[in-house]
Amino acid sequence: MSIEMTGLADIVRQHAAARPDAAAIVHAGRTTSYAELDRASNRVANGLIAEGIGPQARVAHLDKSSDIFFELLFGAAKANAVMVSVNWRLAPPEVLHILNDAQAEILFVGEEYFPVIEKIRDELKTIRKIVAFGGRHGTWRSFAEWRDRQSAADPRLPVRSGDTAVQFYTSGTTGLPKGAELTNANFAWMFPLWTRTWLLAPGVPNLVCLPMFHIGGAGWGIAGLFAGATNHVVREFIPAEILQIIERERLQVMLLVPAMILFLVQAPQIRETDLKSLRLIVYGAAPIPAELLKQAMGVFPCGFQQVYGLTETTGAITLLPPDDHDPTDARKLLSCGYAQTGVELRILGDDGRDLPAGEVGEIAVRSPQIMHGYWRLPEATRRAIQGDWFLTGDAGYLDDKGYLYIYDRVKDMIVSGGENIYPAEVESALFGHPAVADVAVIGVPDERWGEAVKAIVVKRPDADITAGELLDWARERIAGYKLPKSVDFIVALPRNPTGKILKRELRKPYWGDKQRQVN
Repeated sequence: MSIEMTGLADIVRQHAAARPDAAAIVHAGRTTSYAELDRASNRVANGLIAEGIGPQARVAHLDKSSDIFFELLFGAAKANAVMVSVNWRLAPPEVLHILNDAQAEILFVGEEYFPVIEKIRDELKTIRKIVAFGGRHGTWRSFAEWRDRQSAADPRLPVRSGDTAVQFYTSGTTGLPKGAELTNANFAWMFPLWTRTWLLAPGVPNLVCLPMFHIGGAGWGIAGLFAGATNHVVREFIPAEILQIIERERLQVMLLVPAMILFLVQAPQIRETDLKSLRLIVYGAAPIPAELLKQAMGVFPCGFQQVYGLTETTGAITLLPPDDHDPTDARKLLSCGYAQTGVELRILGDDGRDLPAGEVGEIAVRSPQIMHGYWRLPEATRRAIQGDWFLTGDAGYLDDKGYLYIYDRVKDMIVSGGENIYPAEVESALFGHPAVADVAVIGVPDERWGEAVKAIVVKRPDADITAGELLDWARERIAGYKLPKSVDFIVALPRNPTGKILKRELRKPYWGDKQRQVN
């Protein structure tokens, strides 16, 4: 069926009207039909309105993936509020920054993260209400109790296509996360184009295994529901459990990051798992080593499809389709494909002019999928969006047939296991130690994670510190997944005449003669 979509809420409304008993979500043994999802989200919307959550106010979520996330998402959409799902891997000060920056007015938090919120409760500036998943907690009402006291009637608030629907937080080279505002129009443009490409259709069993604070998690889940598929939502990615679900539920489609593909290929259970139901594996969020891709293509009896995109582009903007996944064409496997319908790509030199095919520069994109902007950061928005063009911060080149190749990063971002890690943030945490005179953080090749974080440290004179002591210091200040996997001590960092650290020189010993400086 075709969805006529102004706002995200139209997805669940129209499927509930046309296919009320069809399964929308399967999670933890529970199956939710489209009609049930529609009614539950109505109750959430009415609850938000009763709490005084006005149009475009921010609603925050801190928990791992579940069916309840989608009740909350569509409930916020029906109230014309903006969903902000917070990265549950962050340390309490980082969670505090996002909640305060978003000016969130209500917070829905999972039991596992009660201690995080308790640590920062007194510093939350705009949160007026906290609702607890998994049962009442002190003065925090349980979600089920809060939801079920509300009317199941659709509030039918007016929504505009240009209204912000979801705000994802993505870090920058300054280390401070920025809220990327994605609108109803961004999603409405991409879903009709991409869901067909991804083989998503009514009733198709679809795996949703990336976290909801990630465009690849929430965005993929919404895309599945737009298409009328049945989303099998897992709380977290555990390879043995994923393989069981593939076989038991006869999954046909899934979106993975390369690290997940690696974990599945290496799982001992894969040799006994029936994988014949799979039709397509979409992968992205980080480049994939060609050898891993060849190995996966030999294990999974289905097509592979690479996509490239960013949070700021509402996800995928390029596609490398199954027909281009020829294991004998190692060069083509390094490409992330060609621009999709409505997407234009340019490669810009340092002077802002277009570069010819084969020359490396910054990737710029023009598309209806480009975000509205960074929340409350007009200068950052103006730097990123120049005219109609979004500057990705990634460096690459186009070949003479229009295929895009990612070469390096203009920004120093590290992608480890599909997660973005920004060196400035890690450097700041390490630099605060009294024994550290200078520090640089780089990404180095890692067979398991794609890239691993390495710290290169200059000690203060007469200081005595071990790598373990330094990591213990940083662990109190940043999330565990951002911690360096290794620490090297050197006498001095290489810098240019203006004092900028020459990170390319630091990376050379680890990357050697690899074609690209991302793994």
